[in-house]
Amino acid sequence: MTLELTLQGGDVLRPGGLETAGEIAIAGGLVADAPAGRVVDLSGYLVLPGIVDAHGDGFERHLAPRRGAMKQMAEGVVAAEAELAANGITTAVLAQFYSWEGGLRGPEFAAQVFEGIQAVRGSVVTDLMPQLRFEIHMLEDYAGLAAKVAGWQVPYVVFNDHLPHERLAQGKKPPRLTGQALKAGRNPEVHWQMLKDMHARRDEVPGRLDALCAELAEMGMRLGSHDDQTAEDRAIWRERGARISEFPETLEAAEAACAGGDPAILGSPNVVRGGSHKGNASAVELIAMGLCDALASDYHYPSPRRAALMLERTGLLDLAGAWRLVSEGPAQLLGLTDRGTLEAGKRADIVVLDKQTQRVAATIAGGRISYMAGDVAGRFIA
Repeated sequence: MTLELTLQGGDVLRPGGLETAGEIAIAGGLVADAPAGRVVDLSGYLVLPGIVDAHGDGFERHLAPRRGAMKQMAEGVVAAEAELAANGITTAVLAQFYSWEGGLRGPEFAAQVFEGIQAVRGSVVTDLMPQLRFEIHMLEDYAGLAAKVAGWQVPYVVFNDHLPHERLAQGKKPPRLTGQALKAGRNPEVHWQMLKDMHARRDEVPGRLDALCAELAEMGMRLGSHDDQTAEDRAIWRERGARISEFPETLEAAEAACAGGDPAILGSPNVVRGGSHKGNASAVELIAMGLCDALASDYHYPSPRRAALMLERTGLLDLAGAWRLVSEGPAQLLGLTDRGTLEAGKRADIVVLDKQTQRVAATIAGGRISYMAGDVAGRFIA
């Protein structure tokens, strides 16, 4: 059941800017163009568009809290959805690996995750969108992959390459190989040989990728690349139809995405930390240069809210510009034109923040409450 309410007195972020002591009504799951239902006093709160998280894998801790504890996948998705809602996220892309790395990143686990999402997404409030992250050197898995993606109802595929090519070209074992192999349930020597075999066949990958991308694009899939390093990387992926650039690692790659009209997603933890933990380009610097279309949670669901508020607090962007990176920007690159801003006729996706603490007090997704805690609850039920 959706709410029918008029939220009054809070500072409402509209497309034109922040409306002090404003008013917004919701009815039928949408933002209404006239007062509706009873009035809820939200003075002392910020009323913002719900966060659209374009890429996050923080759900892993819920799905497999211990190695081997993967039996209650649907329950894990439900638990992850609760954390998403508690952090103001109303639409979430759940990014799942399909990788030779095995374990939580292996094909078998991916199948369980996607089936778990399918089982519960109709019964939870947050809009959950699965994403497949495919490791491009898994040549034996290309055949039939598109059919699997369709069967899992995955609308978004991103391509990764985590092979340590430089070490492999030198004939050196990568660091942590033994631990990685054991985590995947493989003998370390078998794992090492697998890496060498994939590296040896790297020249076969581009042609296979061209065909796979064409097949997925014909099915209407949204495609992207992960960790672009050069302008050439971005140009190659653009030619294949993979227009979204997730976490470009260098200024060169981010500039190439912008020049080509390709949306770039950066990690909000990069903003919160003040830099990349891997030594890549600073998200704050790229944002200052206008080279970011969306901030994603990456591995930490509280970070989109914190990053947007930090950008506003430091004066790099005003609140409207900063919040756009976690709402309207990601909605647009995902093709979700029905959300991202608080306008009449759009989905009633709303996050209510306490103005003093800037913590999430309530989250409303599609006109339904997904999270509420503390004093604000008394105002809604009074």
